[in-house]
Amino acid sequence: MLKQRPMSPTAESFKSIALVGNHHDSRVGESMLILATYLHGRGCRILLASDAELDVGSLPIERHPEKNLGSNVDLIVAVGGDGTMLSAARLAAPFGVPVLGVNRGRLGFLADITPSDIRERLDDVLGGRYVKDQRAMLQATLIRANLETCQGQALNDVVVQKWQTGRMLDFETWIDGRYVNSHGGDGLVIATATGSTAYALSCGGPILYPELDATVLAPICPHTLSDRPIVIRSSATIEVRLVDRPEANAHITCDGVSLGELEVGDRLLVTRAATSVTLLHPPDHDYYRILRSKLRWGRGDRMLPGSSTD
Repeated sequence: MLKQRPMSPTAESFKSIALVGNHHDSRVGESMLILATYLHGRGCRILLASDAELDVGSLPIERHPEKNLGSNVDLIVAVGGDGTMLSAARLAAPFGVPVLGVNRGRLGFLADITPSDIRERLDDVLGGRYVKDQRAMLQATLIRANLETCQGQALNDVVVQKWQTGRMLDFETWIDGRYVNSHGGDGLVIATATGSTAYALSCGGPILYPELDATVLAPICPHTLSDRPIVIRSSATIEVRLVDRPEANAHITCDGVSLGELEVGDRLLVTRAATSVTLLHPPDHDYYRILRSKLRWGRGDRMLPGSSTD
């Protein structure tokens, strides 16, 4: 995790590269075209999703269904914000393909290459100079009262929220079969260390360094002020059950993608996924610098003389 990879003959060779992003965003489309042109000049095979409405002119671009991109490439380059990175992670994780992010979004904790230095950073990556960062994922399994199941995976978080009602949600949490608490509020965020800087952060959860083998449980707008976020080992099994109350209805999402509704009698199990996703960063990657920049730490009169907020 987060280990420097110097240029060497054993570094991965990225000859087939998929570009993914919201092609309806003109800024994203512009960056994708720059990347495609540059990578073609480097002799790379370039793939796009079949439905990507990107005018690439005479460039020899291959088109594949988006779900099949991960099985046909050595690297996925995601252009956009962290939402695009999460989508790319789902495409890449089953095939062990790394993901490189170009930030065209707003916050961008995961996509850390800026449009202004795309070519320089790609030269680093293609030359084997990068930081390789393996991130854990969550596996969510919804077991219905009739024993039917559905599953989803998340790099950031699994979220249980009240659904189609103004009433407070009442639910119980269990960890490794042991009862933890009964909650009242708007729901619960179950986040990886990666997701600790996403929704869980806005719920008052802690920031976890990406290498930490841990999971955050952060209540959403808890009715009781003593109901606070907790951090547990990532190998634990988390279970969520609704308490039988009038209009008890909750919705489950995995990285914002709907898994289904949680009803009374159902059980939601969240465990560490068997798969993980590998992110690639520039060789000078510094996680704390990203925190300073995105959260605007060290701004104002309390800055130390000579300190930098870059």
